[in-house]
Amino acid sequence: MRKITDLQGSFTLHNGVQMPYFGLGVYLSKDGTEVINAVKDALNHGYRHVDTASIYNNEEGVGIGIKESNVSRKDVFLVSKVWNTDQGYDSTLKAFEASLKRLDTNYLDLYLIHWPKGELSKETWKALEQLYREKRVRAIGVSNFLQHHLEDLLTSAEIVPMVNQMEFHPYLVQQDLVDFCHARGIQYEAWSPMMQGNIFDLEIMKDLASKYNKTVAQIVLRWDLQKGVVTIPKSSKKERIISNAAIFDFELSPEDMQGLDSLDRGKRFGPDPDNFDF
Repeated sequence: MRKITDLQGSFTLHNGVQMPYFGLGVYLSKDGTEVINAVKDALNHGYRHVDTASIYNNEEGVGIGIKESNVSRKDVFLVSKVWNTDQGYDSTLKAFEASLKRLDTNYLDLYLIHWPKGELSKETWKALEQLYREKRVRAIGVSNFLQHHLEDLLTSAEIVPMVNQMEFHPYLVQQDLVDFCHARGIQYEAWSPMMQGNIFDLEIMKDLASKYNKTVAQIVLRWDLQKGVVTIPKSSKKERIISNAAIFDFELSPEDMQGLDSLDRGKRFGPDPDNFDF
């Protein structure tokens, strides 16, 4: 198990870049006051990693939140993603510039392909490699890529993705994919760790919460980190943002880790990367 120390701890990507293993996701946070305050609250309470995407339509607010926080841009690990309609070589380069402009920054720490689009994603990846070589972005990766998507991309990629961001929770572990990524030095990252709210209904989660005197959210987020998986819970409520991060004063036992692993049933709450139409 990799060392989990504190809110500003990180995992090392295969190119040596340090990626904070805990961050704020801003999916569904409204642009303007809501996302500005969420980013500001997170950064001022010790978070150093913010994950957005062009399709979230809140990059502008994220940029303002960073500027209005007490944390300088160089200390924030900022992530965005290229949307499906912008995939392709030239259009990705254009989309990247547009994201930078909205975020009001001159580089990204990590840029991801949001969803796999077959041959088109190979062109998109070439654009990401170009941005990486030009040092416009410190790391590049993918999101929602299953093993066959990765294998296909790797047939033409010159640079192995540094990150794969996937739906990941006790009902969808995809251990084979986690192992595949691990073997190739691709850092695994979780989206939807709370199973779109369904995690709160599981008896085992309530039992563990009471055993460790923690919230259900804190239990699952701790499980993510102990699995070596970067996690970015989303919230726009200040008290939730602070509470989500209070996971560095306890450790789940190997038995309890295993108990959560054994809940795996290949169940998705989000779209299927093999079967989506957007």
